[in-house]
Amino acid sequence: MRYGQTIAPAGASPVLAGSLASLVTHYRTLVVSVVSVLATLMLAGCAGEPPKQTRVGRVDQVVVKKSERKMQLIHNGEVVREYRIALGAQPRGHKMEQGDERTPEGDYVLDWRNPSSLYYKSIHVSYPNERDIRFARFMESDPGGMIMIHGQPDYLRSARIKAEYQRRDWTDGCIAVQNDEMDEIWRAVRDGTPIRILP
Repeated sequence: MRYGQTIAPAGASPVLAGSLASLVTHYRTLVVSVVSVLATLMLAGCAGEPPKQTRVGRVDQVVVKKSERKMQLIHNGEVVREYRIALGAQPRGHKMEQGDERTPEGDYVLDWRNPSSLYYKSIHVSYPNERDIRFARFMESDPGGMIMIHGQPDYLRSARIKAEYQRRDWTDGCIAVQNDEMDEIWRAVRDGTPIRILP
């Protein structure tokens, strides 16, 4: 007897035997179909849909955590978006003077923006404030300025070099993000938004 062969009862007519064989074949096809559908549903359930990124609305504060290389957009006290950032080549400590490649620390304001800067878009941090200027005068130094949140350099063309910029601190004291992130920040942060820069 072959595997799957249907055995008709003794004395059954050839028509009845054929009907039984057809019924068994139909039953097997149905079982295979049901199992296939269930397997597909289970796999789809395991994979799930990719999380949808909701569009960020206007935010009321920006917080930078230098030691963690993070920048957060805050709305009503909650973090609505977080980005990995690059800082200057000397990231530790508060900015003291022009050329020290440090990012300032403290409370400032994002007060104006430049859509056509040398780096992909830029939003200005209101450094130096009155305290920074007084300290620089005391030290007889130039406090520097033009600290920005910005994207990648516009002159970068090589994908390999762009990848290098994602892995290291490379600015002169500014806060850098990826270009697509800068687009999102540009829309969410209006001029006059406070920024707190933590060590």
